Amino acid sequence: MVHDARGWWIAEAGPPPLLPAQAGDLDADVVVVGGGYTGMWAAWHVLGNDPDARVVVLEADRCGFGPSGRNGGFVQSFGVSVPALRERYGAAAAEALTAASEESVRAIGAWCAAQRVDAWYRAAPHLVVSAAPAQDGVGAAAVDGARVVALSGEEVRARCASPLFRGGVEVKVGATVQPARLAFGLRERLRERGVRIFERSRVAAVEGATARTRGGRVRARAAIVAAGAASGALPPLRDRLTVASSHIVLTEPVADVIEALGWTGGEAISDRRTLLHYLRTTPDGRIAFGWAGGRMAAGARTGGRMEVDPDVAGRARADLVRFFPALAGRAVEHAWGGPIDVSPTHLPFVVALPGGRAHAAFGFTGNGVGPSHLAGRALAALALGCRDGPAALPIVGPPPRRVPPEPLRVAGAALIRRALVAKEAAEQDGARPGAATRALAALPGRFGLHIVR
Repeated sequence: MVHDARGWWIAEAGPPPLLPAQAGDLDADVVVVGGGYTGMWAAWHVLGNDPDARVVVLEADRCGFGPSGRNGGFVQSFGVSVPALRERYGAAAAEALTAASEESVRAIGAWCAAQRVDAWYRAAPHLVVSAAPAQDGVGAAAVDGARVVALSGEEVRARCASPLFRGGVEVKVGATVQPARLAFGLRERLRERGVRIFERSRVAAVEGATARTRGGRVRARAAIVAAGAASGALPPLRDRLTVASSHIVLTEPVADVIEALGWTGGEAISDRRTLLHYLRTTPDGRIAFGWAGGRMAAGARTGGRMEVDPDVAGRARADLVRFFPALAGRAVEHAWGGPIDVSPTHLPFVVALPGGRAHAAFGFTGNGVGPSHLAGRALAALALGCRDGPAALPIVGPPPRRVPPEPLRVAGAALIRRALVAKEAAEQDGARPGAATRALAALPGRFGLHIVR
């Protein structure tokens, strides 16, 4: 098994040639810090609104080599989150945000078709399933018969015949992509439109709308910060997010197993754990199976341990066979993982940084493929001085509530994570977790916080 920090998606897509690092001083209309989905979509939408804008993208590593190139490739809307959105923002704002998120799911597919980017975009519903008695009924509040439809156990197993699936819901608007192909395609289309992209150009500071790297400065009228988990290095955002990790294992081609399961509709599937499992198929007949039970990190300092974690990959591999016993004895060829920026509300946010000339987006909580397109639209509008349309959506505004400061944050989050692992392992076996485990696992909810994916 190949277990590395990049993953199979990036290897399959074939990384494009490295671009030069930024050197000297440059002037631009908009400087974008971060070459993942959010930053690149923001750059794309800036040009969509102002084709003559001078846009510079600064990426610390390689565009698409972070979470944008190694996630599960689920293109999701906020459909299953509607009850929480109504409670937080009211019915009208929740409807506007959900409709905009669905528009982004479809727009990514339309963009791939129009730009001739073969990112394996496949429109298919997202199934949110119960895989243990403790998960039964979770998600039912979102059922409206249109966006989200209830499924019995028999109906879920007709889509994918795992013996664990007990029922669930179908979120109608969804899709899957090959995430690295999407990221690399977006990078190349930006370059074709004249965007200047610099790789291996880590930004040391953003001062007003000037981004400073080791090689020089980019002075702009507006700045966009889309740095994912590294957003925690910015003082205004330091106590607004936590950093957790997630791992994926990928099988050899197993088209025979997929056919026997009846899993031929391309559905993305996740269960209702807090530390959820998420799974999908690929066009060449593989199963990608992820588990969000990885490490917690102190702020933006991941130290490389979150990308290659044999213990977490081993747990994911064992759970893969538990979900699909027919895979016993079949090869798992690849494993990879990495850090995720986790919002305390489980929603991404777009916020103004001090001075008002820079805006940042963060907190995608492992669900960023679709919402990054939406956040990119909002960031582009704000960078061009617009305050309506996507810039008026409820994810744009004051930052979310604070999370505990370090070192309490990572120590407490790691303790709670261990309790969640123990609780959900007991529940999957039909057992009742101990009282202390249940109390620790419930702490974030009591304080209205979300600290892990």
